[in-house]
Amino acid sequence: MTYQRSSTSTVQSPYIRALLAGGLAGTTVDLSLYPIDTLKTRLQSSQGFRSAGGFRGIYAGVGSALVGSAPGAALFFVTYESCKSALRRGREGSDARRLSSNGGVWGSWSEPIEHMLAASAGEVAACAVRVPTEVVKQRAQAVQYPSSMAALRDILGQRSRIGVPGVWRELYRGWGVTVMREVPFTVIQFPLWEGMKEWRRRTEGREGITAVESAVFGSISGAVAAGFTTPLDVLKTRLMLAREKQALMPLLSQILRDSGPRAFFAGMGPRVLWISAGGAIFLGSYQWAYNALEGVR
Repeated sequence: MTYQRSSTSTVQSPYIRALLAGGLAGTTVDLSLYPIDTLKTRLQSSQGFRSAGGFRGIYAGVGSALVGSAPGAALFFVTYESCKSALRRGREGSDARRLSSNGGVWGSWSEPIEHMLAASAGEVAACAVRVPTEVVKQRAQAVQYPSSMAALRDILGQRSRIGVPGVWRELYRGWGVTVMREVPFTVIQFPLWEGMKEWRRRTEGREGITAVESAVFGSISGAVAAGFTTPLDVLKTRLMLAREKQALMPLLSQILRDSGPRAFFAGMGPRVLWISAGGAIFLGSYQWAYNALEGVR
């Protein structure tokens, strides 16, 4: 596939393009790789893989993923593209040029730092949708409940005992550790992805890249980020699956005491496989949709 820009865009606003392309990308990747995500969750469960369901019912909890995928990914990309544009405008402004003659306050690191900050903001915004979805989904995946709806009903049914604030806290259980996992992940993945895209544009002498190129770069950057952040993913999974709310540090000590340091790398293989494939599908389909909406053939 070659990159050819049309004279007119299907959707003029880059933010609407990011919203629509992000929603499509999120739904596509979550549905495509849901079985691997289920196996990863069961490997990390304190119940053990077989007790958490083994290879049975690998689409358990898919309903919550369907509901949360599109809005979560759309929110991420709208925030990411908005922050990236704002930071770039600031760097290119007259004040930034006066501060440095080498491209901004941070010199050659200006663009990677902008991508890190924009991706971090995007992940924090997306977690507003992603965390409740993950809580419900993972409880169904670990066979604690027969379906996503049953898990959600149980959480909402606790209102008479713990009140609305308690239900809210239950839905957002693991918020802190999820943000702790997602921000380092994106700080690694998105500067790598953007850097490889820029390298490709420079070497090919064109403005944009194709969906296939974006998919390859997304796969590589996702695999690297997934490997480094597996321990944080294990902590997030254990917090969300716990029957009672747990503090982070006591849980960390308990895992070390009961299972040793190797427990923090449980499910690393499926996670790297899943996110490497997911990065290709997610960022490839995002680029395809964004290019199509921009009028690129």
